[in-house]
Amino acid sequence: MKKILSIDGGGIKGVFPASFLSVIEESVGKKISDYFDLIVGTSTGGIIALGLGMGFSAKELLEFYEQEGPKIFNGDKLTRFLRSVGISKYSNEPLRKSLEIKFTDKKLGESKNRLVVPSLNLENGEVHVYKTAHHERFQRDYKEKIVDIALATSAAPTYFPTYNSASGTPLVDGGLWANNPMGLAVVEAIGVLNWPKDQVKVLGIGCTTEPLNIKLARRFPMGKAYWGFRVADLFMSAQSSASFGTAQLLAGHENVIRISPSVANGKFGLDVIKEIKSLKGLGDSEARKALPNIKQFFTDKVDQFNPIYKL
Repeated sequence: MKKILSIDGGGIKGVFPASFLSVIEESVGKKISDYFDLIVGTSTGGIIALGLGMGFSAKELLEFYEQEGPKIFNGDKLTRFLRSVGISKYSNEPLRKSLEIKFTDKKLGESKNRLVVPSLNLENGEVHVYKTAHHERFQRDYKEKIVDIALATSAAPTYFPTYNSASGTPLVDGGLWANNPMGLAVVEAIGVLNWPKDQVKVLGIGCTTEPLNIKLARRFPMGKAYWGFRVADLFMSAQSSASFGTAQLLAGHENVIRISPSVANGKFGLDVIKEIKSLKGLGDSEARKALPNIKQFFTDKVDQFNPIYKL
């Protein structure tokens, strides 16, 4: 059986999946990365995926969010608002510095797991997906620095500036098309790695879910002023639903599990650092509740990943 871990995007809400995995890790007594053949993550989930691939424990990644989160999403409300009107809400320099401290100059080719981390190319509107050398076609990405990949997948429009790669390609957050990457993960497993679909199990972890707040649009023909603040939430909800459904259709409903607890509207936000403690607590409680149902993922360690191309 091949096991896949999928982690959503969500900014500082990445504390939830990091906390969730940390509790699971403590319960099974081994690193999370020991139990998955493929790890796929978008944006903040991409940073966690990269960290797991580099051999960090989930606990170490949780500590990274707790310590570095307030530095990355810094500044007072007025400054952030004024910046967001004309430019990105935050500079990506604090994020870059935090990533460099954690990952130094490590490269994707050093990953102990197969990894898939999505981004988006602004030059042509095409998807740009970073992958370890787990297929003979993937001859370049393994040479990329982890820090660069992390900056590319997490460059959320309005929050962070576009990331320009060494080759000059303008890249932004993979969450624009795969914030919930479960479907992408199963397509990679079946379509690229040729794993039999009845031998694939997927554990997807979201960064919490809020109910859609579009009551007026159900009754009245609302315009730009209304939809301007809600269309992103609608898009994200639809993408996540489609991705989850794709994973279920391809791998079988019984082989796909998703963890993303519903929370009140506005409770958490991509940059709301004051709720880090609450997100950590929610991850802890949800992991303890879910453990009996996901033990199947943590009974046996997976075989060692041997990339086709090496540094």
